[in-house]
Amino acid sequence: MSKRDDEELLKQLATRVEKGRGVRLRDRKTLVLNADFQPMRYFPLSLEEWEWTMFLIVKGIITGVERITVLEEYDDVYVHTPSRAFALPSVVAHKQFVPPPKRVPFTKRNIFLRDDFTCQYTGEKCSVEDLTFDHVIPRAQGGKTTWTNIVAASRRINEMKDNRTPKEAGLHLIRGVPREPTHYELLEKGKQYPPKYLHESWMDYLYWSTPLEDEDED
Repeated sequence: MSKRDDEELLKQLATRVEKGRGVRLRDRKTLVLNADFQPMRYFPLSLEEWEWTMFLIVKGIITGVERITVLEEYDDVYVHTPSRAFALPSVVAHKQFVPPPKRVPFTKRNIFLRDDFTCQYTGEKCSVEDLTFDHVIPRAQGGKTTWTNIVAASRRINEMKDNRTPKEAGLHLIRGVPREPTHYELLEKGKQYPPKYLHESWMDYLYWSTPLEDEDED
């Protein structure tokens, strides 16, 4: 199918979504698993909006090349195309294994996850709002923005450190020199941080390293 065909298919999918009373469509996302039935990622959890899921399903029917397998469905949301109605999938798995990236994306979120949301100078666990992106060797002294020169630090410590090296500021890195993590290291670390909302149909496919709190969907 061409890009134009894909765009036309998306328009058709947008015809009608039928949902039960009180259902919030934004909560009816699809958990996406790899072909080994493991989540593509845990932090953030590999969730997709309904349009992505239905696009792949309908495209697979039209082309005869299915990319995903539906494992679980919602019983309160239906997507109507011009020709038929589909129960919205709540869990799908790729039919072909999707290899993880050779290198982890260098993002602030992944830096915080690598460092366990902990100030690397004090060991203090911090909220995302209180964490900053600190250059171990300051840029003013030639430091680069790389995995091996960036750590999570509390705002208080970052402001105190200013444009100094840890030694100049009387600080030391609690885990030593930072390094680039692997995909699997971050996958395991992500298991410590479950999202606030988890649909019951996802639970058999998720393995958290921390106890889950009971959450009211509303």
